[in-house]
Amino acid sequence: MDIFLDSLFLSRLQFALTTIIHIIWPVLSIGLSLFLLIIEIFWFKTGREVYYRHARFWSRLFLLNFGVGVVTGIPLEFQFGTNWAPFSIQNGDFFGNILGFEAAMAFMLEAGFLGIMLFGWDRVAPGVHLFATSMVAFGASLSAFWIMAANAWMQTPDGVHLENGRIVVDSYSAAIFNPSAFTSIAHMWVASVETTLFLIGGISAWHLLKNRYREFYLISFRLALLSAIVIAPLQIVLGDLSGDVVARHQPAKLAAMEAHWQTNLPGQGAPWVALAWPDREKQENKWAIEIPYGLSLLTTRSFTGKVTGLRDIPKENQPPVALPFYAFRLMIIIGFALTFLMLWSAWVLIKGHLTLSHIDRQRPLLRAWVGSSLLGYIAVESGWITREVGRQPWVVYGMMRTEDAATSLPAGLVMTSLAGYALIYGLLLFGYLFFARRIISQGPDLTSPLPEPEKHSPSPAGAGPALEDRQPLGGD
Repeated sequence: MDIFLDSLFLSRLQFALTTIIHIIWPVLSIGLSLFLLIIEIFWFKTGREVYYRHARFWSRLFLLNFGVGVVTGIPLEFQFGTNWAPFSIQNGDFFGNILGFEAAMAFMLEAGFLGIMLFGWDRVAPGVHLFATSMVAFGASLSAFWIMAANAWMQTPDGVHLENGRIVVDSYSAAIFNPSAFTSIAHMWVASVETTLFLIGGISAWHLLKNRYREFYLISFRLALLSAIVIAPLQIVLGDLSGDVVARHQPAKLAAMEAHWQTNLPGQGAPWVALAWPDREKQENKWAIEIPYGLSLLTTRSFTGKVTGLRDIPKENQPPVALPFYAFRLMIIIGFALTFLMLWSAWVLIKGHLTLSHIDRQRPLLRAWVGSSLLGYIAVESGWITREVGRQPWVVYGMMRTEDAATSLPAGLVMTSLAGYALIYGLLLFGYLFFARRIISQGPDLTSPLPEPEKHSPSPAGAGPALEDRQPLGGD
């Protein structure tokens, strides 16, 4: 096939492959570090053993996730020097600095305190350990801030100008806080938290269905649900705000996401295409299911608001249509499905049926959580595909085309590196899933000694009974 002799296509495919696989781990690092922080705050305030056991159990999964995330993330930055050297030469004075900020400020902060969080329970005071956990969580979120700020700048570049073929930064604040920065960062951060919550809930539901460690996992299940009550609707709101930004600053991407070809005439609303078969060559949909006035209402808050169609954009500046169109809809479907699951679960919780004595009657609900545990990842991948493919043919929107950003390399050389990356990343993913399954299947360790009493003095208020004074958290 001719495309596999195209060095540019192969370089794009390589970067897409490594990014799609790597993104799995930062997403969980962000959400799971925040979950560990909340759990440890409960342990610090109450002294209840069950919270300590949760912190130790989920931190094992976090350590595995962090390690594989580091290994898979480093080659991404290498590719800016190997496959995308012209991009680095033109944009390195800003983009390279932002990646440096992420490594120096965020990654080093997270890595520096990780050892204390994992192994410092008997070595440092409780307050110091809690501080270390908070720094790990802060570092993970700060990393997302810098990465998404850099990517948002590529979507809506600001605060710079081109001079002699290189980017010159006029204002770092304008470049970092570019027009799409807030929605990009917030949408990705909340997506990471939501993905983690439904994964934790799904793992907990699986153990509850198996009648293993029921008291233990009912706590994590309820905590994931209570957090999702806030996070799931918030993500829908942020998704709508992100769409508004795309409509204002990237009309070609919006038109591709919505398979919208013809700009609506004055006084006529643009329909929202629920489902279609886009034909980019003929600049039309072969067939479509449409909701009249829907797209105008969603993007302009007016039934007759103008929405630019792809036919009004030069064909050489049009992104692919089918991939962002369907990826965007898959993300939306999953977002609303998870929100529905949250509402169902919240109703059961309000009725008082998420207790040890009633949980056996909620097996359909638990199965739904297990089945939905990985949907957040699919939504994140779909959203990322929509975001990146929809930006084409630009690598920096309106300033540098993707074809001009790639290093001129022999196709065979890129094919070799692509095959090597595919093999290594595939092995890493397999190894991660193997050990993650092992951690999850083993469940918590309920027998190891607690931190020395003199190093942890729980607050008297709301302390509750110690774990050994209540019904054991046994597996049967």
